[in-house]
Amino acid sequence: MRIFLFFYLLCGVQSIAAQELVVYPPPQAVVYSMHNDDYTVRVRTPGGVWQDLFEYKVKVDLDKVQEASMVYFDMKGPVEVMVRKNNDQVQSVKIRPEVQGVRPVIEGNTIRFTLPSPKKLSVEFNGDKRCNLHVFAKEIESSRPAANDPNVIYYGPGLHLPKDTVRKTFRIPSGKTVYIHGSAVLRGMLVCDSVKNVRILGRGIIDQPQEGVVITHSDSVEVNGINFINPRHYTIYGGGSRGLTIRNITSFSCQGWSDGIDLMSCSDVRIDDIFMRNSDDCIAIYGHRWKFFGNARNYAITNATLWADVAHPINIGIHGNTTHAGDTLENMVFRNLYILEQDEDDPNYQGCMAITCGDANLVRNINFENVYVDDFEEGQLLNIRVVYNEKYNTGPGRGVRDISFRNIFYQGSNSTMPVIDGLDAGHTVEGVRFENLRVNGKRVTHAAGINLRVGPHAHGVVFN
Repeated sequence: MRIFLFFYLLCGVQSIAAQELVVYPPPQAVVYSMHNDDYTVRVRTPGGVWQDLFEYKVKVDLDKVQEASMVYFDMKGPVEVMVRKNNDQVQSVKIRPEVQGVRPVIEGNTIRFTLPSPKKLSVEFNGDKRCNLHVFAKEIESSRPAANDPNVIYYGPGLHLPKDTVRKTFRIPSGKTVYIHGSAVLRGMLVCDSVKNVRILGRGIIDQPQEGVVITHSDSVEVNGINFINPRHYTIYGGGSRGLTIRNITSFSCQGWSDGIDLMSCSDVRIDDIFMRNSDDCIAIYGHRWKFFGNARNYAITNATLWADVAHPINIGIHGNTTHAGDTLENMVFRNLYILEQDEDDPNYQGCMAITCGDANLVRNINFENVYVDDFEEGQLLNIRVVYNEKYNTGPGRGVRDISFRNIFYQGSNSTMPVIDGLDAGHTVEGVRFENLRVNGKRVTHAAGINLRVGPHAHGVVFN
């Protein structure tokens, strides 16, 4: 039996790698509760047989919760996508990020488009960004771990509930690989506490947990390929950990404080190829908070699509430790980002790219490069401040140093004034450099070109 299973799994790995298109039927237990019939979506290899996708229901936008749709599949080589809008006439279609260059052909109430490579997209009919369709095409898995490997926790097709029915948690020990099949749905949060060398992989769904994945006081943890639907709070919550890799995930949330990726006193972090649509910060990086202590250093965030229905797409620095000299948040690169939305009416929490430095933090050496920002409902393009936020802080930030914005492209009409300013003469912003900032295609060479307010406690703001 073991020999048969070994060869079965080995052949399965080879067949996955050889396929050009992989679709995942949903578990029968969730078909009724998780389906949205706003759209009918099919995919095929060019000239091949159309295959139906399951259109998942995802809730978005805290301000007025709406039911959007999501489909996912894996691909290698070009794939044709057909979408029929079921409940209204098609007047117009936009596929974002538009810079990805995917252009639909409209045929009555059906559209078609071709994906030359894996992409994560929003398909918006008639200007509707609330009940839109999210299309997530990921690369085909190169392999799957063996279900009978003692170091593998394998969740195959079906609905999976945790044994811990009170806290609804799946606790993961050190040295384990967790695999969630693309036709699997887990209802509970995965907890990695005081562990090392853990991998959470697959193409399946973590559905409506309290939090998606919790990584605390741990080392070398990877989360790769998972879809998260409507956690109550964080999608990925990290504290006091090092060596984190977050890759190829997608996330939706619609409740208060339902942030995307929040990392507190974490260092050596790699985040790549993600799509986050959250009703709070999509990515937040802090120093000390709660039971987590220490600096936050060495981040690379690349190839990320961020959609903040509320709060910030990116927020750095509001939480830290005033009981000593303070934490340092430094050496962070944000590259190849697509920001699709910000909708925040409180000036304290605006900024598509925000550094909000409080609690004795020092924030320095932060680089934003190749960032594409679409027109957003309400907020600011950027907000760089030293603050003393009485709601969240026990003291002011120490300062902000050496921030660069290179190849930043904003296309839209929002005129809310972005801000760069320190708190006072002892808590300043020093050294902010802009290189090739463009608004609606026009290069900006001075602060007035983006209605930027540079306060009296900000120095060395330079446009090149």
